[in-house]
Amino acid sequence: MASEHSEGTADGTAAMALKILVAGGFGVGKTTLVGAVSEIRPLRTEEQLSELGQSVDDTAAVERKTTTTVAMDFGRITIRSGLSLYLFGTPGQDRFWFLWDELSQGSLGAVVLADTRRLEDCFPAVDYFEHRRIPFVVAVNCFTGARAYGAHEVARALDLDRGTPVVLCDARDKDSGKEVLIRLVEYAGRMYTARLLDSVG
Repeated sequence: MASEHSEGTADGTAAMALKILVAGGFGVGKTTLVGAVSEIRPLRTEEQLSELGQSVDDTAAVERKTTTTVAMDFGRITIRSGLSLYLFGTPGQDRFWFLWDELSQGSLGAVVLADTRRLEDCFPAVDYFEHRRIPFVVAVNCFTGARAYGAHEVARALDLDRGTPVVLCDARDKDSGKEVLIRLVEYAGRMYTARLLDSVG
């Protein structure tokens, strides 16, 4: 089970903080999602894109992108009284994947952001979480001008394990992002409960 941080609330009930990863390909909207939902000023580790980086970072579908995350993004959101989520946005480029093992330690689950114009960019994140049995949902960031696909079409295209949730979202919208996080917490809870029952059955 993912690690939890507990403390008291004003009404005396136990408070719980859960760690969530936000992953996906380069330029898919991870920093935007964390910033949109965070109730604190998000911590960002962004650097300007350089000419040197153009040889390794594919900016073909994100020509207006001028910065990139080089370590992580961090934010916090309270889902309801007594339940907060700590959000850790992962860097999207291959050369920073060594950070993922550290960031995933103790996480409840992950949101894999997807862009239907570059769906293949989220395959590494899907593989990473499937192989480590970390619950995740795929959140399709609905970019303006991108062709619309249904959740079932995306699930088939990504060859997801049966039952893995796929949700459509707007990473810029707080309420949309919050709904994605709620779906993840609910799904991860069901997954961990099922595994616990299997282990004692």
